Amino acid sequence: MKLLRSFNLVLASALLLPAMSVAAPPPEPKVEYSADSTMESEGGMTMKSRVYHAPGKQRMEMGGEGGNVTIMRRDKKVMWQLMGDMYMEMPMNQSQDPHDMDVQMTTVGEETINGIKTTKSKVIATKKDGSKFGGFFWTTKDGITVKMDLLSKEGDKKMRMSQELTNLKVGKQDPKLFEIPPGYTKNDMGAMMGGMGKGQGKGKGAAGGEDVDVGKMLKGLMGQ
Repeated sequence: MKLLRSFNLVLASALLLPAMSVAAPPPEPKVEYSADSTMESEGGMTMKSRVYHAPGKQRMEMGGEGGNVTIMRRDKKVMWQLMGDMYMEMPMNQSQDPHDMDVQMTTVGEETINGIKTTKSKVIATKKDGSKFGGFFWTTKDGITVKMDLLSKEGDKKMRMSQELTNLKVGKQDPKLFEIPPGYTKNDMGAMMGGMGKGQGKGKGAAGGEDVDVGKMLKGLMGQ
């Protein structure tokens, strides 16, 4: 199931990092921009993508021309995954309630990242169940987070992820970037995983290793 593996990988990259940081500052920037993004996760996995941002909207392209495209429409609370000439749709839900967390934010100082002046901030957030989120944000005067270094902890489990932007250009983005292209066909995710027989709803991990319960993974990423 090459398509399913690809979807798992892109979905994780698109959702996991925002899910870790959604409850903490800084807020979403109000300016539009484009940039190259490099994300690194625990275990040495690196993902490179091209990102486009407008208030309430974000597009992430992976794999160059003909690769995978993820469009997040926070204004519509929906996410679209484009592959080939089809797309899948998922609802977007806040993975954590910021009112259910004790958040402490401290300004560390000013730093220049990739030639861009930023303010470095330290964030520590603790939920009522004891799970924690923490890390550093490097943010421009326009509110663009140029770099993040994040760590989440729940029980004995820890997850570390970082993201950095390069080739940042602030300016108006084409509205078509954040829409489903004409002629694309909607593909139901449940139907795609149907007919897999015993173990339905499971697929091989991105590395082709053990089975991954896709439904459970999605619920975990979406905080459901």
